[in-house]
Amino acid sequence: MAKLDNKKLLACCANGAGSSLMMENAIRKVLNKHGVKPAELRHCPVSEGKSAARNYDVVFCAKTFAKTFEEAAKSGNTVLIPLRNVMSPAEIEKALMAKELL
Repeated sequence: MAKLDNKKLLACCANGAGSSLMMENAIRKVLNKHGVKPAELRHCPVSEGKSAARNYDVVFCAKTFAKTFEEAAKSGNTVLIPLRNVMSPAEIEKALMAKELL
């Protein structure tokens, strides 16, 4: 069983429409490659994600928004994955491996 199986994952971008949807698709591509079946994978704007982050096991965002999620990450229940290129499956995969989640 993969470490991300049955976990809740959230992809956040500025407005929650374009880039977070593409980020969600890139995350899904990586999860499918590794046979991971999350309980939930969704995208939203940073404004919504900030308050919802503590309810998720992993939060993905652009590096520019990482500070927004610091408190959730400090709680110890949420892993923050800040990305330079939110649409890069290779970067997402590498980040998840670095956090020992894949």
